[in-house]
Amino acid sequence: MPKKSIQDVKVAGKTVLMRVDFNVPLDAEMNVTDDRRIRLALPSIRSVIDRGGRLILISHLGRPKGDAGDTKFSMKPAAQKLSELLGQPVEFAIDTVGTDAKMKVASLEDGQVLVLENLRFHPGEKKGDPDFAQTLAGMADIYCNDAFGTCHRVDASMVAVPEAMPGKPKVVGFLVEKEIQYLSDAIAAPERPFVAILGGAKVSDKINVIKNLLGICDKVLIGGAMAYTFSLAQGGGVGKSLVEPDKVDLAKELIAMGGDKLMLPVDTHCGDKFSGDCQKQIVPLGQVPAEYEGLDIGPQSADLFASVIRDAKTVVWNGPMGVFEMPPFDLGTKAVAQAIADSSAVSIIGGGDSAAAIQQLGFADRVSHVSTGGGASLAMLEGKNFAAVALLDDK
Repeated sequence: MPKKSIQDVKVAGKTVLMRVDFNVPLDAEMNVTDDRRIRLALPSIRSVIDRGGRLILISHLGRPKGDAGDTKFSMKPAAQKLSELLGQPVEFAIDTVGTDAKMKVASLEDGQVLVLENLRFHPGEKKGDPDFAQTLAGMADIYCNDAFGTCHRVDASMVAVPEAMPGKPKVVGFLVEKEIQYLSDAIAAPERPFVAILGGAKVSDKINVIKNLLGICDKVLIGGAMAYTFSLAQGGGVGKSLVEPDKVDLAKELIAMGGDKLMLPVDTHCGDKFSGDCQKQIVPLGQVPAEYEGLDIGPQSADLFASVIRDAKTVVWNGPMGVFEMPPFDLGTKAVAQAIADSSAVSIIGGGDSAAAIQQLGFADRVSHVSTGGGASLAMLEGKNFAAVALLDDK
């Protein structure tokens, strides 16, 4: 069921509490080094202030230990960057539910924006504390969730706060609306062939995703370091490659379950140390020499995967094919990204390293959707329902 969006509610003269994902990287001088997440929230933010609403923005940043004195996790640089992007002043409160926040909420005027300090500076955020949630909920007339990156969590700001606002509108922002549309609707009724590409280090991180996608995809392509655990399960030689020996039985089960749907690499680009200037070899999968480690899929695998992708009508990609930050072991990831960019498929890039790779390679504008939430997109690919979304108002 589609959810009501911020555009569906009247905001003039009202206060909107918007949960955003401003978990942005900061340098040693406390400057925002990548403002993409802030920029992606701008349409929802502008929808409120351009229509005469008062806006309170709440977010976490990093993993502080609940200490408000830990300034390296402060939201202040994000508030300053937002002010720059909006071209108007943005107020900042030095706490979340304390005296400063309450005073600045009370003095907020129509069309103004206030950013509260890091939610995780308060222990109530991770604990789902009802008093903390009630205080935040009491600040606003409308709740808006535009933080897809945390939609799979049950933190206070995601679940307890909207639950503490009975009778008040609870809606999605444009970013969450778009994520749900792509990740859930495209997967519920994909145009076929439907191809999933899964990479990264650990089978254990993606067990349930692989199981779920084997049930709905036409092909599931496996790359990255987790391919070596599958190779080990087939009795292959993996040398010093990163493997999960305790997941070999599970890999065998997935191979049996997948049949010809599950496609493993056929060759491996390996090196004698974790370095771009190491001694390199390209060998068949399962024939990695004892002193070498697999660091990327090989060229035959890249060609094979690209040919499958080119024929697809729907593609989901989560996880690089190798150590894409370290040439020449970025070639497999580049080949997959290029094939996706060249295809006519609906293409969904599932956050995290895949999103970083597609941006780095300059293909972000040639795919249908780049997700903002690695963990959340994986959870949605598993077929999980999100409590943080389910409790919002249906259209």
